[in-house]
Amino acid sequence: MNVVVFASRKGGSGKSTLAAHLGSYMAENARPTLLIEADPQGSLALWHWVRGSQDLPLHVGTKHLAATLAKARRAGAEWVLIDTPPNAEAPVAEAIWHADLVVIPMRPGLFDVDAVQATIKMCRELKKPYAVVINAAPAKNGSEDPTVMDARGAMQALDVPTWSGQITHRPELSLSLAHGSGVNEFSAGSAGSEEIGSLWRALTRSFEAMKAMSGTQAQSA
Repeated sequence: MNVVVFASRKGGSGKSTLAAHLGSYMAENARPTLLIEADPQGSLALWHWVRGSQDLPLHVGTKHLAATLAKARRAGAEWVLIDTPPNAEAPVAEAIWHADLVVIPMRPGLFDVDAVQATIKMCRELKKPYAVVINAAPAKNGSEDPTVMDARGAMQALDVPTWSGQITHRPELSLSLAHGSGVNEFSAGSAGSEEIGSLWRALTRSFEAMKAMSGTQAQSA
C-alpha cells in the first residue's frame, strides 16, 4: 500500500486539488484508493460530497491514523492520499510520519518558495521521501515561464527533488472539481488531464524505484 501525503505550510498551494484529481484518476483506473481528509477546512471532503459516488472512499480526521491505515491495508487499498492543513504542525507531522512519499505542491512565486521550506525541513527531520510539484503554473509558450524557471532554480539550490513537469493553471481543473469530478473524467484528453496523468505516472515510477531500492538494501543486509 502506498501512502502519499500532500503537505505545505502555504494555504492555496493545491494540496486538496491534487489529491482530488489524482484520486479520481486512480479510481477511473481501478486502483483501490482511500482519501483521508485531515484539513479542518474540508475542501477534499466537500468535493467528495459533491461527487456523491462510492468509488472513492473518504475518511475524515487523523485520530487513530495508524489504525485507519491498517484497516485500509486489510481492505485491499493500493493507495492512500492524505490531504493536510497548512498550519497545524502536529497533525501534519503525524501524517508525514506515516507517509511513504510526501508531495509538496508549490505555486511559482517568492512567497510559495519560501513557505515550502518548513515542510521540506519536517520531511528531512522525519527522514521521509518528498518531492515538490509546481502547481498552478503559467502555461508554457514553447518554453517554461520565467517564474517557473526561477522556482526550479530555487529548489535546485536547496537540493530539493522537484517533478520535471508542471500542473498548469487551467479552467477545466477548477470546473471539474465543482462538478465532483476529476479533470480526467470531466475533460478526458485535455491538456489538464494529460498533466494529471503524467504526475500519476511519475508517482508510480517513484514508488517502483523506492521498492527496488528497498529490495536491494534488504538483500545486501
